[in-house]
Amino acid sequence: MCGIFAYLNFNVSRERSYILRLLFNGLRRLEYRGYDSAGISIDYAHEASTAPLVFRQEGNIETLVKSVYQEVGATNLNLEESFSTHAGIAHTRWATHGEPAPRNSHPQTSDPENQFLVVHNGVITNYEVLKETLVRHGFTFESETDTEVIPKLAKFIFDNANEEGDKSMTFSQVVLEVMRHLEGAYALIFKSQHYPNELIACKRGSPLLLGVKELTEQTSNGASFNDVKYLSSNGQPKEFFFSSDASALVEHTKKVLVIEDNEVVHLKVLLTVTKLYSIIMLVTIVPLTIKLTSNIVEQINKGEYEHYMQKEIHEQPESLTTSMRGRLLRGGSCKAKSVLLGGLKDHLKTIRRSRRIVFIGCGTSYNAALASRPILEELSGIPVTMEIASDLLDRQGPIYREDTTIFVSQSGETADTLLALEYALENGALCVGITNTVGSAIARNTHCGVHLNAGCEIGVASTKAYTSQIVVMVMLALAIGGDTLSSQARREAIIDGLFELPSKVKEVLKLDEEMKELAKLLIAEQSLLVFGRGYNYSTALEGALKVKEVSLMHSEGMLAGEMKHGPLALVDETLPVVVIATHDTCFSKQQSVIQQLHARKGRLIVMCTKGDAASVCVGGSCRVIEVPQVEDCLQPVINIVPLQLLAYHLTVLRGYNVDQPRNLAKSVTTQ
Repeated sequence: MCGIFAYLNFNVSRERSYILRLLFNGLRRLEYRGYDSAGISIDYAHEASTAPLVFRQEGNIETLVKSVYQEVGATNLNLEESFSTHAGIAHTRWATHGEPAPRNSHPQTSDPENQFLVVHNGVITNYEVLKETLVRHGFTFESETDTEVIPKLAKFIFDNANEEGDKSMTFSQVVLEVMRHLEGAYALIFKSQHYPNELIACKRGSPLLLGVKELTEQTSNGASFNDVKYLSSNGQPKEFFFSSDASALVEHTKKVLVIEDNEVVHLKVLLTVTKLYSIIMLVTIVPLTIKLTSNIVEQINKGEYEHYMQKEIHEQPESLTTSMRGRLLRGGSCKAKSVLLGGLKDHLKTIRRSRRIVFIGCGTSYNAALASRPILEELSGIPVTMEIASDLLDRQGPIYREDTTIFVSQSGETADTLLALEYALENGALCVGITNTVGSAIARNTHCGVHLNAGCEIGVASTKAYTSQIVVMVMLALAIGGDTLSSQARREAIIDGLFELPSKVKEVLKLDEEMKELAKLLIAEQSLLVFGRGYNYSTALEGALKVKEVSLMHSEGMLAGEMKHGPLALVDETLPVVVIATHDTCFSKQQSVIQQLHARKGRLIVMCTKGDAASVCVGGSCRVIEVPQVEDCLQPVINIVPLQLLAYHLTVLRGYNVDQPRNLAKSVTTQ
C-alpha cells in the first residue's frame, strides 16, 4: 500500500540537496509496497512565515525526482542552502479515492499557502461527512481523496482557536482535536507553516515506525529506548526518521520504536532554547526494540539479479534454511527427532486441547495455510478449518473460547487479518501469529507465534515468504503432534525431509531456462488453468495467483476433483492446462484427470515426479515438468517453484513491471 517517509534533523547542518536525496531514497526503499504517484514537501526558507514547498507527480519516483529538480532549477532555489533543523515529509500513494494524478497525490494541503500538510496511509471512513461540514465553512476541495479533509480540518481548528483569542494552541493540541473527529484506519505525518521545525506522527490501525540516530555515538544492535527522556535534548545532534516500514530505516539507524495505535509522537524544536522534546501520548508508550541486522540493507538490493522477484525466487534455499535454523533437532542415539518452537512452547498444551484450529489469512498467506491443513489435521487429530479474513468478518462467523486461531500474514499488518484478530480476541480464542515481520501488529497482539525468518521480501508477489510459511506451519504441526507415539515414524520422516528441502529446491531452480522456454510458448495466451488436489490444491491456487498477479494473464487454480462439475467445459485444443500430478495419495486420481483431459484434446502441461513422464502422459502428448520427490506435505514447496519461475518469465517477456504489478501493493493496509 502507500508508503510514508519523513526526516527531521536537529542541531546538525544538512544542505537542501542532502535532504532531498534522503527523502527520495526513503521513498525508493518503499517502492515494493506498490504505488501510482509520489510527493514530498520541504521548507522554502528558514523563516516561519514562508510557505513550505510541495512537489507531487503521477507515476514512479524517478518522475517525481526529475520534476523536482526541474522546478528547483526554474526557481533558482539554492540546493546548497544549509539547515541546522529541517522537517521534510514524503509519500508514495496507492490510489483508493480518486485516480492517480498530482492533485490526488500526497502531501495533501489545507490551502494554497500550504499552512498544514499531511501524508496519510489508510482510509478515512467518515471523510464525506467531514468534507460536507468543511465545505459549509467555506473550504474548497481540489482532490477526490479522503485525505484532503485532514489538513483542512487542522486549519479549521487552528483558525477557530485564533479567532477566539487562543493563540497558544500547540501543534499537538491541533492534531489531537483532528484525531478526535477521524474514523477509519490511518498513519499520519503532519507538517505546518505555523509550527516550523516540528513534525507530528499518529496512527490507528496502520503501521508507523520512528527511528532515532544520535550522531555523537555509534548505534548498536538492539539499542533500546529507556523512556521519553531518551528524546529530551542534551544538545547532541540527532536525526529522526518516520517510516511505514523498517526497510527505509535500516540504513540510517537500528534504534527503532514501533508507534502504537492512538499514540501521537510530537517532535518539536525550540531554536532559541535549543531544546528537543517530547512524545505526547494518549496511552502509555511501550518501547519495543527491533533488532535489525546489517545484512538487511544488502537484502533490499538486487545484487546480480535484474528484479527483486527473480532474486527472491532464487533465495529460497537460503530462506528455508534460515526459517528452520535452530528449530529442528536431529536427536541422538537415545533421543527422537523433534521440533522446538520457542514462541509456542508455553501454549502447546492449550492448543492440543482445542475444540478446533482455525487458519485465518488472505491471498498467498491463505494458500500457504491451505497447503499445511492436511498435515496439521493428520498429526494433531484436531479439526482444522480455513477462513478468509474478510469473509469471516462479513459473516461474523462463530469463534469460540475453545478454538485456537492461527493468523497468517507476511507483513503482520494486513488490515482484514488484523480486524479478524480483534474479533477472535473479543471472542476469547487463543490467537497464534505467523508473520515475517518482527514487531508487527499481529506479532504484538497475538498470544504467541512463530516468526518466519525468511528475510526481507521486496517484490509485491510473494515467493520466498510463501514457501517459508508452509515450512513453518509444517513445523507447527510437528510441534502440536509431538506427544503422539503412533505418529513418531511419520514425524521423523518429515523432519528428515525438512533437512533435505533446501537442496531439493536448489535442484528445482535448475528448471529456470526450461520455464523461460515454456513462457515463450504461452506469451500470447489469454488464459491458463491449473488443476491440483490434496496437498497441491493450494499449489494450483498459488501458481495461478502468481501468473495473474504479475503477468496480467487470466489464470485460475482449480480443485481437480471439481473438474467434471463445470471447468471441463472450458477445455479444448487451444487452452493451456497445467496439471500437478506428483506422487502423493492423489496420484492415481490425477492420472485419471490427465486421461480425461487428453480425451477432450486438452493442451496439457503436466508437473510430475522425476521418472514419471512416460506414465503420466499415456493417451496423448503433453509437455512435462519433472520435479524431485519429497515427503507429501513438503511437496507444495517444491512444486510452486517452477510456477513462480513461469510467472516471472511470462511477465518479463510480456514487458510488464514484475516487482510492482498493476494495481497491487505489498502490504494491504486497507479493507
